[in-house]
Amino acid sequence: MAPKKSKKPMLLSRTRPPTVRPKPVALSAKATRNLIRSHHRLLKKKAQASQAGDEALVRKLDAQIQSHGGLESYQLASKLGQSLERGGDSSKVLIDWIDPQLRKLRDSHGLKLRVLEVGALSTKNACSTHGCLDVTRIDLNSQGPGILKQDFMERPLPRGDDERFHILSLSLVLNYVPDALGRGEMLKRCVTFLTDQPPNGSSTSITPRLFLVLPLACVKNSRYLTESRLQDILQSLGFALAKSKETSKLIFQLWEYTQDPKPRPFKKEMLNPGKVRNNFAVVIK
Repeated sequence: MAPKKSKKPMLLSRTRPPTVRPKPVALSAKATRNLIRSHHRLLKKKAQASQAGDEALVRKLDAQIQSHGGLESYQLASKLGQSLERGGDSSKVLIDWIDPQLRKLRDSHGLKLRVLEVGALSTKNACSTHGCLDVTRIDLNSQGPGILKQDFMERPLPRGDDERFHILSLSLVLNYVPDALGRGEMLKRCVTFLTDQPPNGSSTSITPRLFLVLPLACVKNSRYLTESRLQDILQSLGFALAKSKETSKLIFQLWEYTQDPKPRPFKKEMLNPGKVRNNFAVVIK
């Protein structure tokens, strides 16, 4: 019997909802939560249908996603639901955590840390308006000037340190990737975009960092992922956990890139059995 061919992880652009122009509407907190959850359920079903090659079901699910307003409606709900799904402006946590390094930069004649914000929704969050940060913002569907329309998984790989970043932000991005292997590939790809080279040739010591924000349920109520497993995965990629914080809905983590990876595979395996748990997982090949 011929061995099964391994499937490539899908690009985010293959699974994000189609873009349509939603009518301006005022959403209640409950409606905001329901819209976000509905989008995630439909996207998961679409990803499964796409993996199975069921194009008819993919088209049907696309139609349902469009009926809910498409990607722009989802992004509107995400903006309105900052205090619900994102715990407010998550980059405020990042700024607080890296403040000691930012203080040093304030006295360094205009030096700035380069930041890549994946899945950016706003040009006015805390990191975008901080004077010591030079922020590049990308998203699958740009919300306006200052946000580049781009799939992180298709972003050209850096040709040198001047095209790399000191900080990479994945705030509620990894959970949007519809399959476990794709999440692992995203984390692996992050490494190639980080650098410890100081900005503009200064002598300031730089520690490259990954800012990761996930729904708390991804690591607290999953059958296949725990905080310990997530830490093992990121440590294998060369990261060390520097900061961690939880709210009732989210987990915030700041990882420092040690440049000492210890590559190893991680498969999808039962870690936390339970009927009411979710199936969120990260697979590393």
